[in-house]
Amino acid sequence: MQPECVPCILGRLLFETNLVDPSKGKEVMVEAIKILNETFESGGNSANLASRLHRKTYKIIGSDDPYYELKRRSNRVALSILPEAEKFIDSSEDRFLAATIVAIAGNVLDFGIRSGSMTPERLAENFSAMLSEGLGHDDTQRIRNYIKPGAKVLYFTDNCGEIVLDGPLIREIREMGAELTLVVKGRPILTDATMEDVREIGMEKEVDRVLTTGSDAVGIDLNDMPAELKEALDNCDIIIAKGMANYEAFSDSDYRPIAYLMKTKCRPVADSIGLPKGISAAKLME
Repeated sequence: MQPECVPCILGRLLFETNLVDPSKGKEVMVEAIKILNETFESGGNSANLASRLHRKTYKIIGSDDPYYELKRRSNRVALSILPEAEKFIDSSEDRFLAATIVAIAGNVLDFGIRSGSMTPERLAENFSAMLSEGLGHDDTQRIRNYIKPGAKVLYFTDNCGEIVLDGPLIREIREMGAELTLVVKGRPILTDATMEDVREIGMEKEVDRVLTTGSDAVGIDLNDMPAELKEALDNCDIIIAKGMANYEAFSDSDYRPIAYLMKTKCRPVADSIGLPKGISAAKLME
């Protein structure tokens, strides 16, 4: 947790409060500041602290899924641009790289932060430019070395809408002969994909199995997850983790190899992973 994280998380808490009940804004800020005052100085994991803050906010505003409508819109918008994504991949000389670019482009669907998308529709407006931009850091050649026939791939999803654009990469991985397990959130948190989204877009037909994190933790709570997921983590050949929250959650762990696919939306995460801010990155940690 870095100093820049404080105004960022407070802004997001206020954003989700205003989606449901703006009159609760002061109460949310008071409680959030209390929690930050108790925990920020100790230097705890940012994803764990964010989980605690969002849970408190959801309780105050009386909603267990304040982003519900935004998530539905995100899925619809992503489905509308999927044909463009598939055309981009079909015309590429390197389908795995192109599918990775598509998957990371979807990571812009993040709301309530300065570097995210203000509306799902902004993704559609900027999609072609993001595809043309490509990757600012490209470890795809190294990543594909782990994706062999019979390899076990554990794919941690991030946001709604984004999960639609994960589809082409997931298909490429399975075409390479790997066994792919998709991981979604156990309960709603932020705009992250859940089992409801998997079923809404038919993603369960694209993978070998679907597991959940078992909770509403931001990223994943590695100290509180289902036994089946822990077994999958302990026995997979590679983890693919989408987005910054999954990076933050895994950053203190010893799980390797992990391929992080993300937009580096903020300086603390960019500095931590050793990349410039504001790029699309496929970063392998071995």
